[in-house]
Amino acid sequence: MALTIGVDVGGTKVAAGVVDDRGRILEKVRRPTPSTNPQETAAVIAEVVDLLKGKFEDVAAVGLGTAGFVDETRSTVLFAPNLAWRDEPIKKKVESLVGLPVVVENDGNATAWGEARFGAGRGHDFIVLVTLGTGIGGGIIINGELYRGRFGIGAEVGHFRVVPDGRRCGCGNRGCWEQYASGNALVHEARDLARVAPAMAGRLLELGDGRPEGISGPEVSQAAREGDPAALECFRTVAHWAGQGLADLTAILDPGAFIIGGGLSDAGDLLLDPIRTSFENALTGRGHRPLPEVRIAELGSAAGIVGAADLARS
Repeated sequence: MALTIGVDVGGTKVAAGVVDDRGRILEKVRRPTPSTNPQETAAVIAEVVDLLKGKFEDVAAVGLGTAGFVDETRSTVLFAPNLAWRDEPIKKKVESLVGLPVVVENDGNATAWGEARFGAGRGHDFIVLVTLGTGIGGGIIINGELYRGRFGIGAEVGHFRVVPDGRRCGCGNRGCWEQYASGNALVHEARDLARVAPAMAGRLLELGDGRPEGISGPEVSQAAREGDPAALECFRTVAHWAGQGLADLTAILDPGAFIIGGGLSDAGDLLLDPIRTSFENALTGRGHRPLPEVRIAELGSAAGIVGAADLARS
């Protein structure tokens, strides 16, 4: 089975690509996601698959990566926060539309598999992927196999709680890790600083058109690259929480490497250096145990497509 199609289904876009057995994307297409209508979402997935299938005769299967809870049979999306999918039998629907076998997987799991097979996780049998984006996603590879949990919805690392009764999370709980170590958390820190200490946050406010609400992730990253003390403090705060979370995961899982992906990872060493410092300082038994590597993901936004396609091939 040489070629498969990977589809990354998000709340705003459906991105799909034809992928060969070396993890290379040969052709790619994307469409807006009609996220409020399950039938239309399935139709858009079928549209991009048919478009790609028409260009490559030997496509054999389709992998769908989507945010949300995917059942243990890799066929039904139990719950997707940014899509109108509740107990949605998406495998059956898409198979009936495209005439190919379909495998459904959580997008964090698909990304972890892509990085393990073709990206920053190569050479490691035990990795934990942590995507620091709008929220925090994750995926776990144990002994070269994707860990999914008993019911298929494991590795939701963004929702282990780090602050009792802390900030409210979109999942309904309070104090989840993603409220303190994600892209949204970085923006929260920057806007909060701009409100309470505008003199200190002058550059951030300048980039945000003079309003705390005008500050977003790219502005914080730009200011940090310029050496702005306020932006660097925001990065250190988020990195502190990220490192603490990695240390807690290490106490439970003892991985060989953490792969850091998501939009925040574009900051590179601005983020990674303080994460490593926080992680090593918080690690239980530090100084008496091997340290997992902490490295940046390599495949970028293509990882979900590549991983989903390879899972369909497997």
